[in-house]
Amino acid sequence: MRWIFVLEDNGERIERFTRAINHLPGVGLRVWRSATEMIDALPSCVSDAAVISLDHDLYPASDTSDDPGDGLMVAKRLAEWKPVAPIIVHTSNATRGDWMVGELELAGCQVIRVGAIGHDWIEADWLAVVEELLQHEGG
Repeated sequence: MRWIFVLEDNGERIERFTRAINHLPGVGLRVWRSATEMIDALPSCVSDAAVISLDHDLYPASDTSDDPGDGLMVAKRLAEWKPVAPIIVHTSNATRGDWMVGELELAGCQVIRVGAIGHDWIEADWLAVVEELLQHEGG
């Protein structure tokens, strides 16, 4: 199984990411809604990732939830590890997305920016990038 790791807090987007990859054989989706939880989990599983996709702006699930952090936190941690998996930055936050890309590029990571723009950006733009990356991965 090849895994796509996604940092995303929006339930509707998560459903769309899930539907978008349904037709890809042998590909699973693992989603984190919190940057801190993703950072905690990555040491034990980052080597399983075929593609990593990061949002920036994350919001607590409820008023009593912990601060979920943001995608820049994860980008900085990934930059320290220089993971073998390519990274997609899929945030609509232009400035912070640039910061994330910069962190990753400075570390020598393969990073692609996909704008979260339009009603079908996941199904069209994001999925096309994922398919291309998986094809080059050898799968």
